[in-house]
Amino acid sequence: MVVGPGTPEWPGDVPFSCGWTCTIAGGAAINLSAMTLSPHVGTHADAPLHVADGAPASDALPLDAFLGACEVVDVTGLDGELSYDALAARGARAGATRLLLRTGRTIADGAFPDAWPWLAPDCVARLAAEGLRLLGVDAPSVDARESKTLATHHALFGAGAYNLENLDLRGVAPGRYELVAPPLRVAGLDGAPVRALLREG
Repeated sequence: MVVGPGTPEWPGDVPFSCGWTCTIAGGAAINLSAMTLSPHVGTHADAPLHVADGAPASDALPLDAFLGACEVVDVTGLDGELSYDALAARGARAGATRLLLRTGRTIADGAFPDAWPWLAPDCVARLAAEGLRLLGVDAPSVDARESKTLATHHALFGAGAYNLENLDLRGVAPGRYELVAPPLRVAGLDGAPVRALLREG
């Protein structure tokens, strides 16, 4: 996801902004920029700290969860809470280590979506029991927009799995890929920006 002025942030969160500390045009030897943003603007990984005080922060996110074989499943057109069987009906295979869901409800279109589908906590538990380490979505959250309990986040982190949010999967066909998406190693935050890449293998 390109991050810049106008990238939709979660309503009420800190948007992206950029300024200049010094410029060549202003007489300096270099151009030097500075930016302000929430770590949840654009493509990012949440840390367990996002949903639980005292939980591991962004610098403790394990690289192995974000690197390796993955499966993209198209759930476009589905709404609400998704079951294990609903995923299987869309071609998700048992035992996937990294699962990316293309919901079609993405900020990549330039606006914050009103709603999107999400996985039921018992679906997450079953996927994790089969080996899931990472759930990625093109939507702004792995939970429902209006969720206050964030049960899907808790189910993932409780099972030792992690998440990616705000992926741009618009041009990606369902299938198997190699994911390269290490979170930026910033200390003490509840999330970290990611530049996510898929390679056909």
